Amino acid sequence: MPNPTAAMLVIGDEILSGRTRDSNMHFLARKLSEAGIDLAEVRVVPDDRSRISEAAGALSDSYDYVFTSGGIGPTHDDITADSIAFAFGKSIGVRKDALDILEKHCAKMGVDLNDSRLRMARIPEGASLIENSVSAAPGFSLGNVHVMAGVPKIFEDMAVRVIAGLEGGRPLRSRSVEIFRPEGEIAEDLGKIAEDFPALAIGSYPRRVNGRFAVNVVFRGEVPSVVDSAAERFLAKFPDATVAD
Repeated sequence: MPNPTAAMLVIGDEILSGRTRDSNMHFLARKLSEAGIDLAEVRVVPDDRSRISEAAGALSDSYDYVFTSGGIGPTHDDITADSIAFAFGKSIGVRKDALDILEKHCAKMGVDLNDSRLRMARIPEGASLIENSVSAAPGFSLGNVHVMAGVPKIFEDMAVRVIAGLEGGRPLRSRSVEIFRPEGEIAEDLGKIAEDFPALAIGSYPRRVNGRFAVNVVFRGEVPSVVDSAAERFLAKFPDATVAD
């Protein structure tokens, strides 16, 4: 039986403009892989309600799970909650359970629960809350869409909680080897290994290290013994390669 599939929707003008570097995709991909959930698509959209709603709906229809990051803070451009509610035809407003969380947090921190902070208690009808142990303001899940903050520490906290409650599949085994040669020198033999191990995903990633050509080769699959066999075949063919993981 194939693993469940997932998609990620990254939201924010700051990502598209290059002002902010996204690290959440890397974290999510690794955690989903460990849970046996295949991250199959990532989209990045601006802070625009129609674009967010359209993408969320399309991804929800196409994949088992959808994870969003960004746009659920207290400022005027944090429109993700409204956009997700619109996408699924749900009303949205301040909800008591979310309000209670924010009231307790603000009292603890000695700050006012002003109108801006109150925005973070607005939750779509029918959604369940995602706990946030970093800054209290909750995310939410609506159907198969899990809406989380863009701040990496908060996103990571929420993602771990959500993934722990999802049905996964077989985690992927991964092995990496590194070789200091141009990619063209290994391509033919690596292609033959890929033909002999069709169940594996084998990737070749060239780079330059201190002026030298280098390639990182990654073998990924569900059966550890098969992954190991393919990696060992490569290492036997290229004795100057080294294990990188």
